[in-house]
Amino acid sequence: MRAIILSAGQGKRLLPLTSDTPKCALNVGGQSLLEWQLDMLAACGVNQVTVVVGYGAEQVEQLVQNRSAGQQVETLLNADYAVSDNLVSCWMVRERMDQDFVLLNGDTLFEAAVLQRLLLTPSEAVTVTINHKKAYDADDMKVKLEGTRLVNIGKGLSSDDVDGESIGMILFRGTGPQLFRSSIEAALENPAARKRWYLSVINDMAQTMPVWTCSADGLAWCEVDYPADLESAVEVVQLCRCGVQ
Repeated sequence: MRAIILSAGQGKRLLPLTSDTPKCALNVGGQSLLEWQLDMLAACGVNQVTVVVGYGAEQVEQLVQNRSAGQQVETLLNADYAVSDNLVSCWMVRERMDQDFVLLNGDTLFEAAVLQRLLLTPSEAVTVTINHKKAYDADDMKVKLEGTRLVNIGKGLSSDDVDGESIGMILFRGTGPQLFRSSIEAALENPAARKRWYLSVINDMAQTMPVWTCSADGLAWCEVDYPADLESAVEVVQLCRCGVQ
């Protein structure tokens, strides 16, 4: 099993913390956000990892070089990170989508039990990890469901008519990797797609094929978008420590 981590962005909403440091290299509870992700992947038996880098690439590459033996971690540069969104990062790493893989946002911090639950789901082509809460805001990547099947995903969905939010973790199995690659390629035939999120392609796919979901309810995870999120992140890493002991 391979993991692809999208970590090319600066994280401007975390300024000034990211003025000289990429978001994924920020220290959370004693080590970087990226290192926590790698630890949780290793705890789940995912030992082939590609990290898409951009802003502060040298710092991220140094973190990867300092990893201990036993986990094969490489970086791949998205040189267009400053003028494109993460759909382009996915296209840059398409050659690594040649087997089952987990796609992770570089700012999603999670305890190992989240990924373990995802890996135990029925073997479908595409499975999106979601979370449920009482209310959703404009910044949430909201989802609309029919049972556990994804109907729509996007920030623009009405907060009054959604069933959850994506946490930034998707599992592709069987035909899923090739279907995702083909969908990215089709989307990028329009130059405007360079400014799209990859989840917009997942939304497109859900209109023509089954895309399933896995709930992370009751488990610890968070996104690190704003300085206030770092407090939640410290709480999550306490459980991450338990997961690797």
